[in-house]
Amino acid sequence: MSEPVNDTSKKELCLSGTGVTKVFGFGNKKTVAVDHVDFNFYTGELISIVGESGSGKTTLVKMLLGLIGVSEGEITFMGKKRDISTRSKKKEYWKGIQAIFQDPFSSYNIFHKIDQVLLDCIAMRGGRGLSKEKKREMMVEACGFVNLKFEELSNKYPFELSGGQMQRLMIARIFLLRPQILLADEPTSMIDACSRATILDMLMGLRRETGMMIIFITHDIGLAYYLSDSVYIMEHGKFVESGSADAVILNPKADYTKRLISDVPKIHEPWDFSKKVKRARVAGNEA
Repeated sequence: MSEPVNDTSKKELCLSGTGVTKVFGFGNKKTVAVDHVDFNFYTGELISIVGESGSGKTTLVKMLLGLIGVSEGEITFMGKKRDISTRSKKKEYWKGIQAIFQDPFSSYNIFHKIDQVLLDCIAMRGGRGLSKEKKREMMVEACGFVNLKFEELSNKYPFELSGGQMQRLMIARIFLLRPQILLADEPTSMIDACSRATILDMLMGLRRETGMMIIFITHDIGLAYYLSDSVYIMEHGKFVESGSADAVILNPKADYTKRLISDVPKIHEPWDFSKKVKRARVAGNEA
């Protein structure tokens, strides 16, 4: 019998947080974007953090990556308190944690050709001294993994590619970097349905290939259910519910989780917009 996906007793704690908080502004203009959240993510797990726009998901991702500071709380990486106090320590940390963002057009340096993008990944993993032939072999393999031909990309800039090709190239980067953790922030929201399925399949293949933990950031609770081992539901900067995908989606406890599930259209049922219109009116009156 295979090991249950949510049995964490035999897995190593990969990333954890206690009281993690992010506050923007001061005084009356203060906004608490992430509000004292706790989490434990284990090696090899696939986590989904689900919430609507403005729930604090992307702010949490930026804190986990070290792109913005933590106002309160503590983040632990691979059993040790995270230290990204210097540029060199931050670069070392990034060897173990990387991200794919929803907008591929803003994820690349527009002055760097694709060859340089991939060579930077090889250098980051300690391959700066490898021969040109070996580096090219690695780039060809990484592009091949995402069904791209390196020969057709070489000497081009990322903006010369389609959105789907740029998303695939981001996965090729992760293939070369092989981090322990991948943060995927709405990675398929800007591409068509056919490409979306392909990208998700590639991410699952990458997980099988490297054993990395993946954290999906999404508003799509259906996607979270079908892909995830564990699900965290986020509302107004707080985790209002968490647990195995089955426990959270099939037996939700929080009213917010129930609403997210009820908002998913069902093909075999007539769509009822009356509740959504009513909520929109209430929100407008409160504003």
